[in-house]
Amino acid sequence: MKESNKCYTYFKITGKFKPDDISDILKLTPTKQWNIDDTRKNNTRYDFSLWEFGRCDTYDVFVEKQMMKTIKPLTSKINELCKIKEMYDAYFTLEIVPSLYVGEINPCLAPNKDVIKFCYETDTNIDIDLYLFDSTK
Repeated sequence: MKESNKCYTYFKITGKFKPDDISDILKLTPTKQWNIDDTRKNNTRYDFSLWEFGRCDTYDVFVEKQMMKTIKPLTSKINELCKIKEMYDAYFTLEIVPSLYVGEINPCLAPNKDVIKFCYETDTNIDIDLYLFDSTK
């Protein structure tokens, strides 16, 4: 079976906070969260909290569509996000994680103006974790 390109996107907040406080402020339920000092699978402890939201793994060659699905519920919460950043010195990231196969159509990974505007207004970083695979082997 021939492998094909995949991608998922999500928004995350990291820092020193209680994830439930972030949920209360944003009135949204995260897809993943942990507290400082929670135990990882390898029995080490996290030294930061995480609040993750909006995972979209419905691949589109125009990955900006996935980015928009991830941030759409957050675009009406710019003020709340800025408050969180100020209160907790939190770090915001829009994660894009494509898995690409040689010979497949290359996706467009460029964010559109709405994504850029959101990231600018909330001081959100964009991180692309690209995985490339050779499907001919």
